[in-house]
Amino acid sequence: MISKEELLECSVANFTTFGSKRFTMDELAHCLGISKKTIYKYYSSKEELVIASVTCLIDSFNENIKEIIAKEQDPLSCIILLYKRGFEYLKHFKPSFIFGLKKYYPEANKVFDDFRDEFVNEIIYGLLQKAQVFKFISSDVNIKLFCELYFKRFEEIAFKDNTLFDTYSNDELLNHFVIFSLKGIINSDYENPHFKKASF
Repeated sequence: MISKEELLECSVANFTTFGSKRFTMDELAHCLGISKKTIYKYYSSKEELVIASVTCLIDSFNENIKEIIAKEQDPLSCIILLYKRGFEYLKHFKPSFIFGLKKYYPEANKVFDDFRDEFVNEIIYGLLQKAQVFKFISSDVNIKLFCELYFKRFEEIAFKDNTLFDTYSNDELLNHFVIFSLKGIINSDYENPHFKKASF
């Protein structure tokens, strides 16, 4: 008998690869070598399974967020490491997965959108506030506006067309979307090994 965890793991892998709408429950059952009836013992509907899959992805990334924030004291280094890890997740998200959430599974899409908003508006914004208090970045920088222009904009681009992740390496994307942007607002006396690694 397959476990609920195994079912969820397989669902996440296939929904993100083929799309939450396109990959059917019949295909999932076949992939696992079980009957569709077995799936419905754990989840009452496909939408419930899609919501669980999105929540699973978010929970996994949230664990990474907690670990990085706990280990890294420098708030700007923390932002870079969070996005570096985030790009590893995004590489597995196909546009069809996001499109399927928006069009067919509004509750699952809300879970996903709420997480994206929290990540930029609370976590990244909070780290930038901390960096400003530490005088790592200029005091005249409007960090709320900075988040809107750079971090929110990147997410919109990435979720609409993830050929970015097929065309460019994670390091190139990290440099151009995160490190180069942050370099424009840091104080001249601030030193960070992550900035030295990037080629300007």
